[in-house]
Amino acid sequence: MNNEGTHIYPRYIQPRIVEALADTPVVLLSGPRQAGKTTLVRQFAFAHRKFVTLDDELTLLAARQDPVGLIRSLDCAVIDEVQRAPALLLAIKKSVDEDRRPGRFLLTGSANLMTLPTVADSLAGRMETLIMLPLAGCEMQSSSGRWIDAVYDGRIPKTERPEVGDKLVEKVLRGGYPDAVSRATPRRRAAWAKQYVDALIQRDVRDIASIDKLDHLPRLLKSLAQMAGQLCNFTQLGGQVGLDSKTANKYLAVFEQMFLLRRVEPWSNNRLSRIVKTPKIQFIDSGLLSTLVDLNEAPAIRDRALFGRVLGNHVYSELLKQATWAERNYTLHTYRDKDQVEVDFVIEDPAGQVVGVEVKAAASVSAGDLSGLKKLATLAGKQFVAGIVLYDGNDTLPIGERLWAVPLSTLWND
Repeated sequence: MNNEGTHIYPRYIQPRIVEALADTPVVLLSGPRQAGKTTLVRQFAFAHRKFVTLDDELTLLAARQDPVGLIRSLDCAVIDEVQRAPALLLAIKKSVDEDRRPGRFLLTGSANLMTLPTVADSLAGRMETLIMLPLAGCEMQSSSGRWIDAVYDGRIPKTERPEVGDKLVEKVLRGGYPDAVSRATPRRRAAWAKQYVDALIQRDVRDIASIDKLDHLPRLLKSLAQMAGQLCNFTQLGGQVGLDSKTANKYLAVFEQMFLLRRVEPWSNNRLSRIVKTPKIQFIDSGLLSTLVDLNEAPAIRDRALFGRVLGNHVYSELLKQATWAERNYTLHTYRDKDQVEVDFVIEDPAGQVVGVEVKAAASVSAGDLSGLKKLATLAGKQFVAGIVLYDGNDTLPIGERLWAVPLSTLWND
């Protein structure tokens, strides 16, 4: 599973890796399998920094049997798929405590190792973690990838090359995994996605969790795909696949660790008493999601409501990717109150300033589409930067005070 696409796209996280290696002993590049991590980190392997992969069975055996010996033999190294032998991290800590030169170890992990308490504790202050997700639209188009920064700086995005209608549908259903993107037809991309999910469940889950009922995982993942973009009800979810809500929650955490999906927490400030506190489920890749819900181009073009849910995930994924290399630290939330008023995404910066983003699969914007953003503007007060309705159209237009209609394709074509 290590052929990571035929076309090499620029990866916008690369300058962040260079920065981190310049002043930090250990850098972990975390993200899903097949997102292109191996291809990228190979560029950092030189004569003095050896490339080692734990996908190699002999190396994996050495890492598990004698982690200290393996690390002692490496002065500087790129170590790929480090989650397969977590004991290596303690050996790396010992080595780094004796020699704290920056840039000694560049690690990749296709599970979120920072959720394992031993890892978080052992490398605190010695390691920087960066996230690399599948390809963003801006990486495929070589555009700036600064959509969130631009909105916060008061430059509302416009595009000279809008992609609308059928073109938008095709882009969303394709997703961002390099191997899927490089395949010529939707049928071949769906075949890749099915094989990818099977391989993760059969192999990678065992590396990170002890799960008794592996056969429940594919069904659970399909049920989660049906709930994408909606509030997560664990009791209902567990009932659909024969699991209690506690087990369903545990298994969902495994999918999160493997970067298949995320729980998006509600935005709140101290003025919110009527907020719905349940998180929403969003998938990291819209191509994988469209395969899991069996959505292809013809129905997506016909049924905009069904397409709208996959589109919402695509927007979430694009914003999440851009946040990994943005100038500021941004967090993504959702908003819904007990009056059913909601905003798809609320972006917040470290100063508490917020941008609301509403996603529309339609080519026009109506007054009703603004109710959530107006409510958010009232709640956030001076901290409200802008409210944006991303829609399937061509033009960036003001539609109220600090409210804008902006083409969806500005996310990757600015």
